[in-house]
This record gives sequence, C-alpha cells and structure tokens, in this order.
Amino acid sequence: MSEFVAALPMYDWPEARGEVDAQWARLREAIRGKGIEAPEKLVRVNGDLPPVPGGIRGSAGKVIAPDPATLPADELDFQGLWLHPALLFGQTCWGPMELGLASHVQVIGQPSYDAVEGGQGELYSSAIVMPADGGQSVASPADGSASIPLDLIRGKRFAFNNPDSMSGLLGLTRDLEAMGESLDIFASQIQSGGHRSSIVAIAEGRADVAAIDCESWALAKRFEPAARHVKVVGWTRRRKGLPFITARATPPETVAALREAIAGLE
Repeated sequence: MSEFVAALPMYDWPEARGEVDAQWARLREAIRGKGIEAPEKLVRVNGDLPPVPGGIRGSAGKVIAPDPATLPADELDFQGLWLHPALLFGQTCWGPMELGLASHVQVIGQPSYDAVEGGQGELYSSAIVMPADGGQSVASPADGSASIPLDLIRGKRFAFNNPDSMSGLLGLTRDLEAMGESLDIFASQIQSGGHRSSIVAIAEGRADVAAIDCESWALAKRFEPAARHVKVVGWTRRRKGLPFITARATPPETVAALREAIAGLE
C-alpha cells in the first residue's frame, strides 16, 4: 500500500469521474515507471486522507490545517488536501497559490488545455457567460487577449465561485483593472461555491454574468443542462492553468521523477 495520496479534484465532476480516473491511471503508471509507489486510487473526500493527529503543521511547526479525521468524512477540504504531508500528486489553482499556498507545496508542472476552446498549451482563459438570448456565443480570441463586453456586463449581477479563484474572480478583476474598471462595474456580487453553481444561478435568473474557466465550461456544455440557457459573451486573458503540485516535504529526487513522468506523457 502506498504511503502517498493523490487527487485531481479541480475538474472531477461526477459525470466525468471515469475520465478523471483514466487520467490518473495514465499518470500513475508513468510515475510508477520512475520507481515511485503512486497510490492506486484518487482521494475524493476527507475520509480518504490519512489522519494527521494534532493537525497539519507547516515548516515552522504551526498548525496550518486541521487533521482530516476531524472534518466531515464525506466532504473534501481543499486546503487540507493541498497541505497534507502525504500529498504526492495534486492539483490546485494559482489563486490559492498566490494567497499563501505556494510556500507550502512544490509545483510539478502544468496540464495542457489544447483540447478546449480558450486554452493553449499550459494557458487557459475563462468564458464570460450571460443568459442566452438566441444570439451566438463569442469565440475565444486567437491571440489569447481579453475580450470583455463592458456595455453588456455593466450594472449586472455577478456570480463567482470562490474568492481565491483565479478563473472565476481574480483574473477577471485584473482584466477589468487593465481597462480602467473594477468589480464595481457590477450591481451586486454573489458567491456561488462553484463554476457549475454559477452557471445554474444565471440560468435560474439569480445572477446575470459569471467567468467560467474554459475546461469547466467544456464540461458544463457536456453535462450541465443549465448551460443550454447561457451563452458566452466574452473571454478573460489567457493565463497559466491549474498547476500540478506535491507536498513541500516531497524529496527533490521524487519531484524530479514526477516532472519526468509528466513530460513523458506529452
């Protein structure tokens, strides 16, 4: 049994779990090919994580996350996952990384977003979506620049997934600032808790606009019925996508092997 844990939670929609498991199977075998005992299955809930009595501690000895055993077993606390000392392979967002996570983990690499509109290599962008009105969705700019329709979104109700989300909030904020605007352009803001929930909120009339990362938007078009009732009106600028990470305590030789394993799959 592996001493490590692995998780790919960022696009792990219930309908796509078979695909996520297949992605991990490819990664797992490549990692094992480098002599690392990668875990057979992915962590999906707190109950899958090994207990850390007394809580997860940082390099200074201060508790930075609770013991997973003290959290609801059927939920997943992202911070507890990302900070877990047994994390061999995980995925996070550059928002949390910029807000302090980077000092507690190591970046292994970036996935490719070539397969979805709005992505190019390691870069991704967010689709700005609003209620469908019979018009066509706007295509992602070929050069990856921001395409934000200020006239359409001004005075509207904005839904975002989480305050630390690069794709759902921070990226759009920075693009608006580059245009001399701010989130004050919106009449109100609501936190939905997830990209999928933001799409549903728009479809149900509880919000008017949201920024949905291109991979999540591709998933929504496949699996979320509410996506039929919204359309793309613009795009944020392309930025680095969701990084693969490992624990800060992962030995340098293991980190190097993980990077080689990923590179070998490209």
